[in-house]
Amino acid sequence: MKLRLITSMLIAAGVAMSGMAQNINNGNKHNRSMAAHKAAHERLANVNTKMDMSSVANLIKEDVEKREHAIASVPAMAMDLLKEAKKHLGKPYRHGMKGPNAFDCSGFSSYVFKQFGISLSPSSRMQSTQGTKIDRKEIREGDLIFFTSPRSGRNVGHVGICISSNPETGEIKFIHASTRRGITVNEVSGNYARRFLFARRVID
Repeated sequence: MKLRLITSMLIAAGVAMSGMAQNINNGNKHNRSMAAHKAAHERLANVNTKMDMSSVANLIKEDVEKREHAIASVPAMAMDLLKEAKKHLGKPYRHGMKGPNAFDCSGFSSYVFKQFGISLSPSSRMQSTQGTKIDRKEIREGDLIFFTSPRSGRNVGHVGICISSNPETGEIKFIHASTRRGITVNEVSGNYARRFLFARRVID
């Protein structure tokens, strides 16, 4: 009887010890799993950081290249033409006048281009047939920009010269002879955006 009791106690003790060993083993496995999981997260974070830094560097490089290309793509004559145009800022608007002391819109553009040996029609509607028609996103410095006017309906009635263009934001500024302000600079926004028709390139 005592032998059976001792045997039973030994078996129970062995089972208990086995359970404890299993628990310890499971705990060790869990700890190792958590450590491996943490290490994997750290490696992933390092990779993501490197990727983020690489992406930012690539974006900066692409932006610089775009700007350099935009600058290089504008002919030197166009930049000289804009310098000439800006010399006349503030001069008055006079219907039918072709400069140099007063201008109407087409008289101003034809006068400025004439200083560089380029002949434009004295009419904005006729100027809108000269050169090459371009998309709005392609507009650059020196291009002619055409608008409607209060009297032209949906036809060309006004013209200006682009002085700056940002294809990323769509912002375009132009110099022209305004009936109220004379030679001035405006953005293609608001009323001018509603009146905008198209642009043409005369200087390649």
